[in-house]
Amino acid sequence: MTTTPKEHLVFARLFVIVCCLLGAALLVNGEEMSQQHLAGLSGILRGYLGQAITNQRPPIDRRMFVSPAIDNLIDQISAKMVDQDLATIFQNCYPNTLDTTVTHFVPKGEDGLPDTFVITGDIQAMWLRDSTNQVIVYMPYAKQDPNLQTMLLGVVYRQAKSILIDSYANAFNLDNTTQSPWMSDRRIPPMTLPLHEGKYELDSLCAFLKLSYSYWNETQDPSPFQNLIWQTAVQKAVNTIQIQQKDSWEDKNPEYFFQRETSAPTDTLMHGVGIPSKRTGMSKSPFRPSDDAATLPFPIAANSMAVVSLKRISQIFSNNGPAPNPGLFQQIISLANEIEDGIRKFGIINHVNFGQIYAFEVDGFGNTYVMDDANIPSLLSLPYLGWCEKDDPLYLNTRKVLLSPDNPYWCKGSAGSGIGGPHIGLGWIWPMSIITQAETSTNDDEILGCLELLKNSTAGTGFMHESFWKEDVDNFTRSWFAWANSHFGNLILTLAKERPHLIFG
Repeated sequence: MTTTPKEHLVFARLFVIVCCLLGAALLVNGEEMSQQHLAGLSGILRGYLGQAITNQRPPIDRRMFVSPAIDNLIDQISAKMVDQDLATIFQNCYPNTLDTTVTHFVPKGEDGLPDTFVITGDIQAMWLRDSTNQVIVYMPYAKQDPNLQTMLLGVVYRQAKSILIDSYANAFNLDNTTQSPWMSDRRIPPMTLPLHEGKYELDSLCAFLKLSYSYWNETQDPSPFQNLIWQTAVQKAVNTIQIQQKDSWEDKNPEYFFQRETSAPTDTLMHGVGIPSKRTGMSKSPFRPSDDAATLPFPIAANSMAVVSLKRISQIFSNNGPAPNPGLFQQIISLANEIEDGIRKFGIINHVNFGQIYAFEVDGFGNTYVMDDANIPSLLSLPYLGWCEKDDPLYLNTRKVLLSPDNPYWCKGSAGSGIGGPHIGLGWIWPMSIITQAETSTNDDEILGCLELLKNSTAGTGFMHESFWKEDVDNFTRSWFAWANSHFGNLILTLAKERPHLIFG
């Protein structure tokens, strides 16, 4: 029996459909499928059947949080977008955090403060970094919706209380009733029930400062910054960043120690403290924003974020701010200046092929690491973070390296090109890096290429994923990754303001 190419395609599609249905049956038998997992499955089926991307938002009565201001904005923006598939992806992605991840919101708790818990998506825990990036995209519209503003303030307070529990932890549980799978980690400070994971990442503390400043900048509400809980959390965050300026010889009795029994070297630290370091003025970060162990202790992107976040939050403690505190103000400014000087002195290197660029990580001894990771803060995201302008010559030269084979975690295949990282491994492209590439570009053609690639990367699901294989967008990780969805939504809103002709025609 012989078959035509067209018949081959039909049989292949039918085979995929059967496999998907069997997979769904197995999942339903094992656990309840979430709305987003179902969207992922139906998206793959639609992709193989050649159907358009559809709206995957849950019905309004099943959404975790509803904001009329955000819903109105979505309607206004999507109605003007020329590419209907891109508009539908925006409709799905931008509200995804509100629709599916605000699992706990109390407008007024026992202490009189709002409390909000935001999960990452398919992991039932709240990361300081992820939660900031998930909700900060709604902050410009907080004043239009009092309930939204209260919910966002609840995230600020939840982050502050989390830092008071443990300033070296990256992720937290809702309460003390859930035991982390990482309770056996050997750690200083020790693991406790409120913690989901205890990896210290400099950008986690910066994320708290960034969200706090964004709340004040957008709402001009002074009340949280006069609250002792928030002020004490800021003081603890600043102290922690300052302590981590110490080099290995100064830090004989380290405040942070981490070891995990694992087969993955990126999930633990050498001798519990990581690679030796020499004082640079910068602050150490044993783990990266990807939750992977750093190769060298001083990350340039996270320290750049620290400078920006510290300088911005210092305004709150200035004489003209809502919570004047000359001592803390001076401590923050001095710390920011020391870190900035360290970046300028140790973080700029001469690349053999490109000349002066930013290193990814350094150790203070002269050792440097050239690469970039998709997770933010990254070197690619420096303008997005507020460290420099998009046309800064040093950044542009660094950008050439990052988006080329000279970056070991940049790759190109038949499905597209972009930056990944060691978290998943070589050959896996993260849509987050493509979004960042578009956010930081000044070239219309480059941005349009990124938008097309992002649209295709959804594999018909209508959502951003953690990563996809360079040869096949249907082979992806994490169908429910709210941070990436918020990041995409923010890209569309940025283009609507800065380059409307690219999406509105």
